[in-house]
Amino acid sequence: MLQGKARWTVGQAEPYDAKAQELEQALNVSPFLSRLLAARGITDSGHAAEFLHGGTDCIYDPFLLDGMDLAVDRIRRAVETGEKIRVYGDYDADGVSSTSLMVSLFKQLGANFDTYIPHRVQEGYGLHIGAIDAAKEQGVSLIVTVDTGISAVEQVAHAVSVGIDIVVTDHHEPPEQLPEAYALVNPKKPNCPYPFKQLAGVGVAFKLAQALLGRWPEELLEYVAIGTIADLMHLSDENRIMVKQGIERMRNTANPGLRALLEVSGVAVKDVNSTHIGFALAPRINASGRLLSADAAVKLLTTDSEQEAIQLADSLDALNKERQRIVDDMTKEAAGMVEKLRDASGQLPKALVLAQEDWNVGVIGIVASKMVDRYYRPTVVLGIDKETGMAKGSARSIAGFDLYQALTGCQHLLDHYGGHQMAAGMTLERSSLPELAEQLNRMAEESLSPEDLTPLLQADLACSAEDITLENIRQLELLGPFGMGNPVPRFIFRGLSLGEMRILGKEKQHLKLTLTDQAVQEAASIEAIGFGKGLLSEWISPSATLDVLGELSINEWNGNRRPQILIQDLRIADVQLFDWRGAAKPERRVAELLDKCKRKPPGEAGGSVPPAIVVFGQISPPVLRPFAEETAIWMMDIHLAVHPQNELARAIPLSKAEDIIVFNVPDKLEQIESLAGEALAVRRYYAVFGDTENDRQSAVVPGRDMFKSVYGAVAMLEKAGTVLEAGFCQAVAKRTGLSPSLVTFMLEVFAELGIAAPTTGGGYRLVPSAPKRELTTSMLYQARMKRPETEQTLLYSSAKELLERFA
Repeated sequence: MLQGKARWTVGQAEPYDAKAQELEQALNVSPFLSRLLAARGITDSGHAAEFLHGGTDCIYDPFLLDGMDLAVDRIRRAVETGEKIRVYGDYDADGVSSTSLMVSLFKQLGANFDTYIPHRVQEGYGLHIGAIDAAKEQGVSLIVTVDTGISAVEQVAHAVSVGIDIVVTDHHEPPEQLPEAYALVNPKKPNCPYPFKQLAGVGVAFKLAQALLGRWPEELLEYVAIGTIADLMHLSDENRIMVKQGIERMRNTANPGLRALLEVSGVAVKDVNSTHIGFALAPRINASGRLLSADAAVKLLTTDSEQEAIQLADSLDALNKERQRIVDDMTKEAAGMVEKLRDASGQLPKALVLAQEDWNVGVIGIVASKMVDRYYRPTVVLGIDKETGMAKGSARSIAGFDLYQALTGCQHLLDHYGGHQMAAGMTLERSSLPELAEQLNRMAEESLSPEDLTPLLQADLACSAEDITLENIRQLELLGPFGMGNPVPRFIFRGLSLGEMRILGKEKQHLKLTLTDQAVQEAASIEAIGFGKGLLSEWISPSATLDVLGELSINEWNGNRRPQILIQDLRIADVQLFDWRGAAKPERRVAELLDKCKRKPPGEAGGSVPPAIVVFGQISPPVLRPFAEETAIWMMDIHLAVHPQNELARAIPLSKAEDIIVFNVPDKLEQIESLAGEALAVRRYYAVFGDTENDRQSAVVPGRDMFKSVYGAVAMLEKAGTVLEAGFCQAVAKRTGLSPSLVTFMLEVFAELGIAAPTTGGGYRLVPSAPKRELTTSMLYQARMKRPETEQTLLYSSAKELLERFA
């Protein structure tokens, strides 16, 4: 077994079979794509056609946005009279792309304008009275905000008082009291009739441009694609149309800044997609505002100079690398703090609050996200100013825990806070941090079950290898662009056999598998790669049957194109067998297992049950002594009874062991079956059947003469009164010339037949007047007689056949 890192759910496509067939015929798409559309609830052919191929015929009139007519009239008047306009933006990728779009628009209009973006650390988010006063001094009479301003009641009032008109364009949730701006454009504004409420800040700016120009300004759509994807807006309705067209334009872009940024990101212009924007372009644009000033990013996206574009792109790339370094360092420090929060049983609090002096507040949100990815708990990460004692933080949550509501319950501790269910920000005094952690953890305890603390992965369909074709994967592109509200399709593949397993990367961090579908005859092998999943290789047996949840892509190498699965998660439902038979020094394998148990896979991390070693017979091999403090050592006798051999075994029942090492060959096959009945929690067996002294002697079946000589030696030692309990078997072996292992076996037979009895110190004494018994009535002797058959079955069977013995 191997537990996945997440719970899996899959869409139910079966009820939609008839609808899928209708879509297939109406749209001329593959059965695979029609099933996927139906599974996503797109069952109407008209809706499906609009989703796949919809264009500008599906867009909305920008003047449906309440306040748009006022905004257009005021901006046109300012342009005509030469008033100085200031575009006031935000420092994230949505704000930068919104500001850049307005730069391009105002250039077209011939406006007298400049731009202003506040510094993240020195000023923070939003309109600031100081910036308004500076604008007044510089002759600005109109400020147009983008991606900000909806909550700036006091600041807008101040601007009006000094003679500056404000046109607010924003997309954030409006407060109860709205600023009294000259014009306020926000689709979420109360009573705004605009039919689509999920525009990004750059989307609202684009609608303003559409209204001012009186046309669909497709030359500005590249900015819309960047800001909408980076701000994690739902890629549905009008967003989908704008982003799709924006990406298509970007694949042939003439924008020097975009071309340079794609170049330093290692993305071919012709291949750019939503994933590249979200994970390559957006982080570099954001790096400018996180570490320095966002002005450099705006210059990059609006410059006409290729040389300046290259220089700015290189600068942003360097900033992003520095940002990555800072995030990596902070993430390691944060993870170290988390590990110190574990209790005696290895469990973590249900909510994490992590704070450190001088943590860079520009990246604390990223670190919080990484902590949620790693530990899947609501997490607050704060940077503390050591001079003022103020802590500024970002928080990220998980499904089932409303972060904004929780912070509202702690507002008496906070100087300021804001956000929504899944993400938030706050500032508070350093001294209030312990109480914040205590209260958030109490709320998490009340609202989160143990199941809630396991991530949930949603797949669209359960598929087979027959579905993995180049054409099917090509048709998946029709569903793009992918992002929030329209995720990359994920599929579950069950019952896959492992052909080859390799570890890739400089740090062996990636996992590559070659898989075949057991249910499909003559199925071609499937390539699968799991980025960052190299650790799992230690926990996958070559004979394992895997279930994989992943995405489909095309791998191109040396002109060859092959389908592949991008593994998001994998699991093994059945007990696994790791075949260590024939290992020269099996104790080394035991040491390796103990080491890797310290870094269990994500789905099993935090477990406190040590591996168990099971030995058959009466004597534990000396090579196991060094492991007595880290493993539970058990012995199973010929009667199928198990006996603890050390303190860990006495403390932890064998029924709780997840990893069990079967160290030597049993006396009889029934012992394997009995072990399987005892091992109720086992996930993995490790078959050593090691080269112990007992195993080497097991082929020797002693005759009656040997038994007589051992009996005589015991009698002589008793008669001499020699106390040799600790080395009794060695003393008998020395007198008889037989091996200690063989002597031990014969003494055990005597004990079974009632001829001799073991003493408390490890020796044996003869039983006076014991009745005569035939050797063949001894179970041990019978098992030794059948030893060749047992060894043949256990040592020379295939791994699959051996595993069946443990089933």
